[in-house]
Amino acid sequence: MIKYNLKCQNDHEFESWFSSSEEFEKLTKRKLLECIYCSSKKIHKSIMAPMISNSKSKNDEFEIINKDLKNQNYKLHKLRKYIEENFDYVGKDFSKRVREIYYDKKNKKAIYGTTTPEEREELSEEGIDLLSIPWVDKDN
Repeated sequence: MIKYNLKCQNDHEFESWFSSSEEFEKLTKRKLLECIYCSSKKIHKSIMAPMISNSKSKNDEFEIINKDLKNQNYKLHKLRKYIEENFDYVGKDFSKRVREIYYDKKNKKAIYGTTTPEEREELSEEGIDLLSIPWVDKDN
């Protein structure tokens, strides 16, 4: 079986399957092909992208994905370590503390903690933008 991209004289494009290239030629000569949009019998092949098989095995693909995941995991651990060393942890008091810092323009304290979705929405409505970071376990 072979698939061709086809085009009619009115520039309508569509695709169709044929048992062989000879079958396509035979049907075209006998005017048995027609456009699916306008029924035009003047059909020709359109430009097609060749199908290229990938010589990489599934194991190679999994290795690439696994390597990428390990790299992302490493970056997240590095980010977590930086935050823990340079920011003050305020836990569930984050919403309260971030408001204190936001409205006291002199205070430039860096904090981290947790919020509920509702608290996050309220902070957003006040114009306080937060950054969520995936918090990976240290032993992960």
